[in-house]
Amino acid sequence: MTQPPAIAFVTLGCPKNEVDTDRMRAAVVQSAFGLAEQPSDADIVVINTCAFIREATEESLGTIFSLANESLPDRADRALIVTGCLPSRYGRDLDQQLPEVAALLPVAEEGDLLATIERITGVSAGRGVRQSASDTSAGARDAVGASAVSEGDSAMMRTDSEPSAYLRISDGCHRACAYCTIPAIRGPHVSVPLDAIVAEARQLVALGAREIVLVGQDITAWGRDLDGAGTLADVVRAVSAVRGVAWVRLMYVQPDGVTDELLEVMASASNVCHYLDMPLQHASATVLRSMGRRGSGVDFLSLIARIRAILPDVVLRTTLIAGFPGETRDDVKQLHAFMQEARFDYIGVFAYSPEEGTTAAEMPDQVPPRTRRARAQRLRDVADEIGFEKAAEQIGRTHTVLVEGVDEDGSVVGRWCGQAPEIDGVVVLDRGSAGEIVSARILDSLGYDLEGEVF
Repeated sequence: MTQPPAIAFVTLGCPKNEVDTDRMRAAVVQSAFGLAEQPSDADIVVINTCAFIREATEESLGTIFSLANESLPDRADRALIVTGCLPSRYGRDLDQQLPEVAALLPVAEEGDLLATIERITGVSAGRGVRQSASDTSAGARDAVGASAVSEGDSAMMRTDSEPSAYLRISDGCHRACAYCTIPAIRGPHVSVPLDAIVAEARQLVALGAREIVLVGQDITAWGRDLDGAGTLADVVRAVSAVRGVAWVRLMYVQPDGVTDELLEVMASASNVCHYLDMPLQHASATVLRSMGRRGSGVDFLSLIARIRAILPDVVLRTTLIAGFPGETRDDVKQLHAFMQEARFDYIGVFAYSPEEGTTAAEMPDQVPPRTRRARAQRLRDVADEIGFEKAAEQIGRTHTVLVEGVDEDGSVVGRWCGQAPEIDGVVVLDRGSAGEIVSARILDSLGYDLEGEVF
């Protein structure tokens, strides 16, 4: 191989996977290997997979087969490396099932990526002495220069140069929800030390991020495994104080971790978005107990009232599961009534998926798949009805909008604080440049999307 091997990344799944991919990309940038923008231009394609539910597993396998047999069949020397949740969940059993794959790296072994590429290609990673391949992305080269701004970092942690960046403050989960595969995939909850979080936030700002989105399987559990009495509120204070951070957003906040201290920090820091993503999963106390979770619709309504008392303009998102084993028509009615009263801005509704290895998959009274799907769709219709009304309430208001860039239709798009990246819709603007923060008057709404005029 006359040129250093070029590496392309394909990421599936949630923002936590995007963070993992960016860390692996940063390692490649600092090596003698190059980066390729597209898999078709690469010598090695790294597929970072999701396997949280059956549909995600099927998508991951479909992507692997597509890249191996359809999209990239012309290069016998091109290799596929599969990382992330799929090998973490199913282990080395995949070796026999995926002969197309050169290597499998579970989440815990993603730090071995460079050594794995060395083994496959026979080319030394030459860590710290990077040579540009002809098809290395310009964005990666820019990231190398920008990372030098980071304070005291001997090695680059990230390459993300988007206006919004995810910052993972913890990984894994200490809970035992009956339906969930995350503890088996990601392991127990582990908090990232506060100084490392702040250092990464500074680096992301140096790379061009204006918004820092705090993510983890359960960010409210941050600090429980560290010495001292630190809480998520301390993380929010520290990250919001980093120079250059325009917005801080909280995602994956469990309801029992929403404390008055956290809400008061959110209220007092001018650059913390009044936005909370709380996965409640249901409103029936009976179903929640079966799930291995706490609470009830009454408890959640009380929590929502407390949140809105401290943050009157808060935007709320949740996720709900329809068709959990043992769920009755009365449980569904309770959930429907709860949705109507709580009036979340955004609700993601999922039909229950029985996952191998989970307690719920072995429970009696499994709801038939067709019924699960039908219940989920009815709840989605309710969620959209409420969500569209909440979006329309923004018409006539003025919002600060973070410009993300130009979409595939050529329109300038951005988001106000009430819209999280990738999931909550956008504000379509008449003008603006990526990374710019503008004031816009909201003129119209279409579903969850808004139309704004910059002034």
